[in-house]
Amino acid sequence: MEHSPPPFFKHGPAPLARLLLCSLLSIALLISDAHYRYLGGARQVIAFALYPLQRLADAPGALATHLSEFLVTRGTLRSENARLTDQHMHDAVTLQKYRALELENAQLRGLLGMRERYPSGITAAEIVYSERDPFIRKVVIDKGTRQQIRAGQPVIDQAGVIGQVTRVYPWLAEVTLITDKQHMISVQNLRNGLRAVLAGHGADGQLELKFIPLNADFQSGDQLATSGIDGVYPPGLPVAVVAGIERNPAELFARIICKPLAGVANHAQVLVLSWENTAPPLPQEEHPAATKKTGKGK
Repeated sequence: MEHSPPPFFKHGPAPLARLLLCSLLSIALLISDAHYRYLGGARQVIAFALYPLQRLADAPGALATHLSEFLVTRGTLRSENARLTDQHMHDAVTLQKYRALELENAQLRGLLGMRERYPSGITAAEIVYSERDPFIRKVVIDKGTRQQIRAGQPVIDQAGVIGQVTRVYPWLAEVTLITDKQHMISVQNLRNGLRAVLAGHGADGQLELKFIPLNADFQSGDQLATSGIDGVYPPGLPVAVVAGIERNPAELFARIICKPLAGVANHAQVLVLSWENTAPPLPQEEHPAATKKTGKGK
């Protein structure tokens, strides 16, 4: 049996009539909504129903936007991180330079104070290099015979004694540090006035008092200064502080380790003192032959 659609859908009104009908209906709805607000609720219901479809249709574009922003942000963060890392390294180097300059400035201020103490007999010098031999504690300064530097002059910094000039060249001079094994210096305990001989230990930061009896009055923390009786160093220059004492009854002498007060291995600027010993010369011993002749004449 053949089925056919109803006559209305098969023939229906003319297209022009349909257009006119829809236009009139639209105008009526617009007028009623504009003047009487009849379609506000219907609009809310339709918008609520269509919102999921709108979000679903907008999802691909939003996803593409977020992905592009993520990629751009990640690339920007990488470049910013690299820039900040380079800036941090540059700032670290600059900070180290400033700290070095600050330490050097503090040392130079201390050296100026020592210059005021010895205004007429002092020469500023700078350490240019040190000996490569690990068993020798010597440095070379940038002053020599051209600047009236001579062997035997004491070398100090703002804290105390560094060493002694042992070899001189026209524009350079060699300084043996007080920590060298071949160096000895006469010192005095500021607490009780005891004199002793302080020798280098061969290692940076260590000195040792030689030939000290077991019952000698030395204590940890005692300050040692130059006694001036050796004719090399002026009296009263800070040298070291007693760091440790070992008294073994089986030994003849105590083992007293000291720590230098000066920056023996720290600084690059030093002062060379032009100190003249005003003590009278040592008396000369009479020759035995001369004594015998004198006795015969009498």
